[in-house]
Amino acid sequence: MVVQTRRPPTVRLRRLAAELRRLRNGAELKWDEVSTETGINNATLYRIETAKSRPQMRTLAALLNLYEVGGEHREYLTALCRDATRQGWLQPFHSELPEEYTAYISFEREAKGVRNYESLYVPGLLQTEDYVRAIVRGGWLTATDAEVEDLVRARIDRQSVLTKDVPLKFWAVFDEAALRRVVGGPDVMRAQLEHLASATKARNITFQVIPFGAGAHPGMPGQFVLMDFADPMDTDLIYVDSMAGDLFLESEADVSRYRTTFDTLVAVALSPKDSASLVTKIANELGESTDD
Repeated sequence: MVVQTRRPPTVRLRRLAAELRRLRNGAELKWDEVSTETGINNATLYRIETAKSRPQMRTLAALLNLYEVGGEHREYLTALCRDATRQGWLQPFHSELPEEYTAYISFEREAKGVRNYESLYVPGLLQTEDYVRAIVRGGWLTATDAEVEDLVRARIDRQSVLTKDVPLKFWAVFDEAALRRVVGGPDVMRAQLEHLASATKARNITFQVIPFGAGAHPGMPGQFVLMDFADPMDTDLIYVDSMAGDLFLESEADVSRYRTTFDTLVAVALSPKDSASLVTKIANELGESTDD
């Protein structure tokens, strides 16, 4: 007898499952109620919402009708379902906020651990509100005040994953350039560095800094995030934020390459203790320059 093994869900299928869970919860419906309205049994609903199987198109249509989903959102979810077996995913950049990266947020919330490399920014989960605001205003010149505040709030809300009942294990490596660039002015930057230094008290947070003296290193081309999940069937996921859009990678070769890159960056970086000392040193230097 041939035993068939279940293939890990793709990033598209995980995203579709998360959206269908969100829609059902938003409609305040339980599985039994959805089953009564659509004729879809509970076991099937469970498998769909946990990304264990792809819904048939007629099943998806019944769910979207019940949740009153139409227009572009319906087209988006239908496309996710249609392409659910394909690996990798580039979500094009859109100007609406915070919708442009809700896919990433949903994966981050479900992740057990996140390894994040940043070349130019303090990692998002460790940013202060004023630092985020300065980044958005400096990088998105056409943003309205409302759009800026939407993104600020979305990023700050993300940080709750660090303090939930089972907190995310977060390991960040970033270049010294992220500490030296005075974003938002000396006062904002010093407050950001002090906030970063205080993060060392949390047992689920580790950060390391790659000093300028380390020279060239494999992280110089740009940032990336490596996420792992509690369910062994949920394979690790790579996220790369670019001007073209949000890129998700999940092939074994890509994951292995980014794991190796992150491990190399950890080896090149200062120890967590020395990294915290460098952050404090730069914060003190900013304070002295402000007092002069």
